[in-house]
Amino acid sequence: MKQVGIYGGSFNPIHNGHIALARQFLSAVGLDEVWFVVSPQNPFKVNDTLLDDDKRLELVQLALQGEPKMKACDFEFHLPKPSYMWNTLQKMGKAYPDCEFVLLIGGDNWTRFDRWYHAEDILSHHRIAVYPRRDDPVHADTLPENVQLIRAELLDISSTDIRQRIQQGRDIRQLVPSPVFEAITTQRLYLKEEKENESQ
Repeated sequence: MKQVGIYGGSFNPIHNGHIALARQFLSAVGLDEVWFVVSPQNPFKVNDTLLDDDKRLELVQLALQGEPKMKACDFEFHLPKPSYMWNTLQKMGKAYPDCEFVLLIGGDNWTRFDRWYHAEDILSHHRIAVYPRRDDPVHADTLPENVQLIRAELLDISSTDIRQRIQQGRDIRQLVPSPVFEAITTQRLYLKEEKENESQ
């Protein structure tokens, strides 16, 4: 069975920290691949800063060029919304019977994992790998047997900061892969205020 890590997120936009973390997951968890599962816009929770689904997927695809063990995944685009991870994992298991899926989540998500939809079922059927977040410490001795804590080196990069830098006209080329920087720059992505001014 192919061991595949499911790395879900909005990736708004994807940045170097996401990719560096995926590389550490590959080696630390013994994965064959990491799939970046791009989360679709929740129709019940409109987020003005969230780029269109297809555009975020495109940026992830650009970012993963040259990373043969990582791939962009739009699986949740085709599921009922809002999409819950339990439903996603069940559907993916049927669509890819040759794969064993390992859920990759941050310490912030683990601290509230008991509130996830079908949390116990996820724990019963899948391995989970947790990476620490600075404000959400996780202790390995408190984790269930099939939950692994990754001692990952975290890059101090956030998508929120990148969007703010773009709005302020500051350089982001050191924070995102070169193809992503080129796409954001040439397509003038995340310049919401400019678009609003042009329409007035």
